[in-house]
Amino acid sequence: MHRIVVLGAGYAGASAAGRLARRLYREDVSITLVNAEPDFVERVRMHQVAAGQKLKTRPFREMFAGTGVEVRIARVTGLDVDRKTVTLSDGADELAYDTLVYALGSGWNAQGVPGTHEHAYELASRPGALRLRDRLAGLAPGQSVVVVGGGLTGLEAATEIAEARPDLDVAIVARDALGGWLSPKGRAHLARVVAKLGITVHDHTAVTAVEPDHLVTAAEPVTGGSAHAVTGAGRRIPAAVTVWATGFAVHPLALATTLDTSGTGQIAVDATMRSTSHPDVYAVGDAALVMGPGDKPLRMSCASGTPTAWQAADAIAARLTGAPIPKTTIRYFNQCISLGRREGLIQYVTADDRAVQAVLTGRLAALYKEVVCKSAAWAVANPTLGLPTRRRHVQPRATAPAQALA
Repeated sequence: MHRIVVLGAGYAGASAAGRLARRLYREDVSITLVNAEPDFVERVRMHQVAAGQKLKTRPFREMFAGTGVEVRIARVTGLDVDRKTVTLSDGADELAYDTLVYALGSGWNAQGVPGTHEHAYELASRPGALRLRDRLAGLAPGQSVVVVGGGLTGLEAATEIAEARPDLDVAIVARDALGGWLSPKGRAHLARVVAKLGITVHDHTAVTAVEPDHLVTAAEPVTGGSAHAVTGAGRRIPAAVTVWATGFAVHPLALATTLDTSGTGQIAVDATMRSTSHPDVYAVGDAALVMGPGDKPLRMSCASGTPTAWQAADAIAARLTGAPIPKTTIRYFNQCISLGRREGLIQYVTADDRAVQAVLTGRLAALYKEVVCKSAAWAVANPTLGLPTRRRHVQPRATAPAQALA
């Protein structure tokens, strides 16, 4: 029996495990999904959790009931890709594999700024979002909340908090012009929503330190300031709560192995998500350095993670069963941004993620984003999108060394 182990059950890992279970016969393979938490986390909704909203619970044991996927609730503490073993925190013996899908994802990135780990709150995990929720609930009217980071996570966090708690003084700090990557229409709509919610903008501003009750910024603006914003450079910005949303950093485990990795710690893979150094290892989601259209790396996001999971699962199944390896180009179509519960912004983009003129805004955009979030969670439990699937038997040659299966 061919042993497949999937590490991590975010959008990418859970999708890969479920899709493999629907491509292969149960008597031919064992599929073990390892995750630290027993429930699926809708990471794209962590700003809603922080704002005090309750999400539907999605237990993995229910999600994978009857599929043949074994769910192990444990943390991954070690990985030896040369011996092909995984060490878990549950005290059990080492978990051996024939094929590994590495999907440990990413967490928040403190960017090396002093005081961030001690004094800031993060939204990259459910424990982090719950911790922030409890802190926000204890704030008195008029206290200040500063979101550091002008990307998608920062925008969603700032607008969600400002809408849920209009009695708080909410601000956002961005290194560049707020929404500078958006089209002119997108930037204009963002500016209107931010102003309507009373959010103070400190753009072209770099944070150099986080203190318990304030932020310290660089002495000079990063570039030029914008007309609509308050320049935060060279000042102390009051912050009863600092929310850190400056991007993601991948799980460090891969760097401790002999896998080929990038400077970001992502695993180098080919077009089928197969490791360039260890052909029995596949990496998906944020953990993988995947080149997309225009020879640009895919950004860390749900929009990238799910397609890489499908690509890896289909390639693994094809190699094990002797079927043709599917070739699919992963591309972008839009960026979906919630701006609270009543406003949204859908920025349409080129295949390589550059903004075009077309946007969708307002209440319709908010509904669009909600459908996208619900669809992403549904697709994890339905990784073949409800379409009929054909299982195939693993071929005897699949037990040969992985190098022979290229």
